[in-house]
Amino acid sequence: MKTILSFIGTRPEAIKMMPVLRALAVHDDLRSIVVSTGQHREMLRQTFALLDISPQIDLDVMQANQSLAVLTANLLRTMDDVLEQHSPDWVLAQGDTTTVMVAALLCHYRHLPFGHIEAGLRTGDLNAPFPEEANRRIADLLATAYFAPTEQAAAILCAEGVSPSAIHITGNTAVDAAQAVSVMPFAWQDSPLAVVAPDAPFVLITAHRRENFGAPLERICAAIAQLAQLFPQFAFIYTVHLNPNVQATVHHRLGNITNVHLMPPLDYPAMIQAIRHARCILTDSGGIQEEAPSFGVPLLVLRESTERPEGVAAGCATLVGTDIERIVAAVANILSDPTVQHHSIVNPYGDGQAAARIVRVLREGK
Repeated sequence: MKTILSFIGTRPEAIKMMPVLRALAVHDDLRSIVVSTGQHREMLRQTFALLDISPQIDLDVMQANQSLAVLTANLLRTMDDVLEQHSPDWVLAQGDTTTVMVAALLCHYRHLPFGHIEAGLRTGDLNAPFPEEANRRIADLLATAYFAPTEQAAAILCAEGVSPSAIHITGNTAVDAAQAVSVMPFAWQDSPLAVVAPDAPFVLITAHRRENFGAPLERICAAIAQLAQLFPQFAFIYTVHLNPNVQATVHHRLGNITNVHLMPPLDYPAMIQAIRHARCILTDSGGIQEEAPSFGVPLLVLRESTERPEGVAAGCATLVGTDIERIVAAVANILSDPTVQHHSIVNPYGDGQAAARIVRVLREGK
């Protein structure tokens, strides 16, 4: 029996690992161990409960306002203890967080096979996103198996010298998760989304990346304030990240605007329903760039570059950065034109079968 140990540190990781963990559970020849590092404690535990994920180990490394150096040091120590105790046949981690980077490094130290889920994403700029771009490059330097979501991601890995035999194009597990959760029963009126009717026009907003802290987030908020005044018939739902750097700016700039609704991060089922029903979405999130195309929602990316260019190329997303005029013009173009409808473009990030493909590779030992 093979032991597959999965490290999960943040809410997006839990969401994208959920389909993989479910696919592992149906095979009697696989033993699945789930380790929560607790990099994002509150949001992660809530997501585990909603998605019926039960970590056997909780490292609980989160500390208030800890630096990246302290976080990394704590993860190196606690995650290494887990690997020493269990010595798994495979270690899995998804994405580009500090948890993922440390998992790859420790597997290299211990000569353990490491499978990187969502391998091959690049912006080409080590400072955007920060520190995620460096994290994923390190993980891809040290991985054993590369689960690339798209052909473009696979091509990047090949160009960096990765053996084609180690690369497996699977699609993105975000699509698996979004498709599964979107058909679950959902009581709109009992959720935070009840501030608007499900058929009322609204814009969904998320912005939380480190590179947008400070002046960029101030500009984003200024653009939202202008849009709220220009389009009073629309609601603007902003799910505000728990990071104090985000909370302070957003509540100061937008807290007193009548048709702007600030709320804590939505749980995953509510977020999927918000994505499905929004007229358009403003975000700097990577996961939403993968999820929104499944529902055809116009997506405006609050970044100058993205490691997910497939959506831009397919017409699913538009880069607008953090310039006030660019944001206002792009959103106004969508909201002022009643003929703009949700598009019918096939999601370039997958078909909902990524998890099954990943588990097949683990079972076959390739």
